[in-house]
Amino acid sequence: MAKQKQERRLPGTEAMAKVRTLRTSPRKLNLVAQSIRGLNVQRALNELEFSHKRIAQDVRKALYSAISNAENNHNLDIDSLVVAEAYVGKNLIMKRFSPRARGRATRVEKPFSEITIVVRELGEAA
Repeated sequence: MAKQKQERRLPGTEAMAKVRTLRTSPRKLNLVAQSIRGLNVQRALNELEFSHKRIAQDVRKALYSAISNAENNHNLDIDSLVVAEAYVGKNLIMKRFSPRARGRATRVEKPFSEITIVVRELGEAA
């Protein structure tokens, strides 16, 4: 027997892209996500292109993926897309050890995070 088709989590005017393992802390990634929330997609891409943050290039790829999903999977007009949501979550933490003085060691935590970008098509009234 086939699996039942799941209902779409987003309305028909929205598309989503998610990147699960970004090698940066959620606090740093949230600064980049905050800079593109609510912007037109073209303006958001420009913002990410000229950002000095290292992780901005990975966020830019995720935004391109969300735009492509909107265009190819949901037949939305890319000129009227807006970044509706951009939120960040925690992911795994790599634990490493660094040698210290007198035979001791301390733990070094290398966090990963994830970002979800939702783009929405604005109607003619907006």
